[in-house]
Amino acid sequence: MKLLVANGPNLNLTGTREPQIYGSDTLAVINSQLQQNFPALKFEFFQTNSEGDLIDKIQSAEGEGCDGVVLNAGALSHYSYALRDAIAALKKPVVEVHLSQVFAREEFRRTSVISEVCRGTVTGFGKHSYFAAVFALNGILGK
Repeated sequence: MKLLVANGPNLNLTGTREPQIYGSDTLAVINSQLQQNFPALKFEFFQTNSEGDLIDKIQSAEGEGCDGVVLNAGALSHYSYALRDAIAALKKPVVEVHLSQVFAREEFRRTSVISEVCRGTVTGFGKHSYFAAVFALNGILGK
């Protein structure tokens, strides 16, 4: 099974940007730990600060043989209807991930326009949100 782990704007700063909120592990460390903890799975890791590039990557997931997507869209989760439409068009399950507990933060972070078209959402467990999403997709896809 192959999973796309896609990360949006500012997630390249994970580990250094507000570590008290987002944790001190970098995205590279998180990606490496995912691969180590799920050795039977193939991963494609992607991060961009561009909304259009993230949409292009989501749209290409099926053609690249991905069985599912773990998506931390960052702030795009709260306002990108274009990203929402790309997820809705995908015929593979997408799990939305957030490092922080968005419901305990600023009001604007409490609404996600992509949640409705995702299979599920994992929020508030730091890097473990990614692990929970991979675990869930592995179970859903039954591979």
